[in-house]
Amino acid sequence: MPVYKAPLDDIKFVLNDVLNLDEVCDLPGFEDASPDLAEQILEEGAKICEDVFFPLNQIGDSQGCKLDNCEVTTPEGFKEAYATFAEGGWCGLSADPEFGGMGMPLMVDTALKELICSANMSLGMYPGLSHGAYDALYKFGTDEQKELYIPKLIEGTWSGTMCLTEPQCGTDLGLIKSKADPQEDGSFKITGTKIFISAGEHDLTENILHLVLAKLPDAPEGVKGISLFIVPKFIPNEDGSVGERNTLVCGSLEHKMGIHGNSTCVMNFDDAKGWLVGEPHKGLRAMFAMMNNARLGVAMQGLGIAEVAYQNAVEYAKERVQMRSVTGTKAPDKPADPIIVHPDVRRMLLIGKAFTEGARVVALMAGAALDKSHNHADSKVREHSEEFVALLTPILKAYFTDMGSEIANLAVQVYGGHGFIAEHGVEQYVRDARIAQIYEGTNGIQALDLVGRKMPKDFGRLLRRFFHPVHAYIETNQAIPEMAEFIFPLAKSFAKLQQSSAMVAQKGLKNPDEAGAASVDYLRQFALVAMAYVWCLSAETALKKLESGEGDKEFYEAKLETARFFMTRMLPEADAKFKMVLAGSKPLMSMKEAQF
Repeated sequence: MPVYKAPLDDIKFVLNDVLNLDEVCDLPGFEDASPDLAEQILEEGAKICEDVFFPLNQIGDSQGCKLDNCEVTTPEGFKEAYATFAEGGWCGLSADPEFGGMGMPLMVDTALKELICSANMSLGMYPGLSHGAYDALYKFGTDEQKELYIPKLIEGTWSGTMCLTEPQCGTDLGLIKSKADPQEDGSFKITGTKIFISAGEHDLTENILHLVLAKLPDAPEGVKGISLFIVPKFIPNEDGSVGERNTLVCGSLEHKMGIHGNSTCVMNFDDAKGWLVGEPHKGLRAMFAMMNNARLGVAMQGLGIAEVAYQNAVEYAKERVQMRSVTGTKAPDKPADPIIVHPDVRRMLLIGKAFTEGARVVALMAGAALDKSHNHADSKVREHSEEFVALLTPILKAYFTDMGSEIANLAVQVYGGHGFIAEHGVEQYVRDARIAQIYEGTNGIQALDLVGRKMPKDFGRLLRRFFHPVHAYIETNQAIPEMAEFIFPLAKSFAKLQQSSAMVAQKGLKNPDEAGAASVDYLRQFALVAMAYVWCLSAETALKKLESGEGDKEFYEAKLETARFFMTRMLPEADAKFKMVLAGSKPLMSMKEAQF
């Protein structure tokens, strides 16, 4: 049976010691927040994740969702678990108190998201999607829409979806065919078919709010003609109660590789009643409010799966005995040594440990930047923080989910043949993790977003939000002897990232294929340098703690050992990616199509 324990000690270390949650709690609007309160919230959240969500993970996988007469039933226990989550106020942890939310920092909410994704990715997607709907309505909805819908989303009595993809188009949203016909009462009749709609139909809430992309009759061609509409499953009455059934149905459930506990639906809209969100033909703007939130949420799925897969691999490696250590017997009281003594097993485990602990810092750093972008009193800080998050979003989504899949596979490898057997639970993580590399924009699309949108924007302004603080950090710490083993690898890899950036920008202007060919390798190189930076921050913090003699000595020593592993065994991959970026587009584009 799989195991899971929320990594609260490490989360507290990152929040309080590495990134200074205090600074975020001091921002305007967070007067009721404090590190102590955040700790209490996360401890309570951990209990729900460990005791309520996690025991249902394998049940959800084996039972899946069932469709009967256009109604979907979720797996056994999901409805009760969701009710417990909603009744605890967790759906509105970071939502505006004006509408009933807790108003906690997104930094804290990001930490909770990891725990949810580790415990039960499928179940966690239901409230996760509602938060995307909340974001879109909060930013672009009318006052009436906010008052009617947002409190229900925060309560968790209503849930939300994102209805973007259609059979003929996924990433290229300009090809959508769904129509929106204006009505005399100010509403619209929405007609079309949407596919791959997560949580499109289920039995967890009394109503489901579909945020649907469609085109008005006078819409211009392409993405400039997209509008966003809210289309409820049940049309609300004036008092906010559930009214008549709308003309939309779940046509079928997808039969999937993983995330069986989440309903992935084909949704058919047949003159369904909906209302415009935001301005006509400006739906792409509102959609990106949902999409960026979703991409960061998917990044946390990658981290969450990696963490729980790593935990199970460690547990198994300490218990499973096979062969003797090549350097001599380590467990003379046993017929063989635990497999954790073998170098290759340690390699696999340390990849999991180094990724999850480093990625946690990057993720919570992004959460803190989101809080500053919304709440900081200085407009310049708000602007710079928003740009930092915009830069990081495709990197986190792609790198975290690639590594979530890799570490789930490594967990199966640690288990050997037993990992391939369903009862041990780790093969489910491989299947669940795989979708995260695909939805909310495939990882290849994230790489194109990085080199095609984020890199050239205002002559590299977004890049400077990362490059400037890293350069300053290297300058400040390079003369400290204890930091040399961490700073020098960072400095070398950072210099090569700057070279890559210049090369991709210059060649990409002349030939877009150059940027496209470099994009995936460049994103990975960037991610590894970002990880090296935060591992320097963690090592610096651990050294200070050891010097002061406070806290758990073994915990801080383990931090330094893991930092050394990352710098010597994982960061060198950035050099290979650098060479791949420099190789240009010719090795990819010179072959004729008929030669494939």
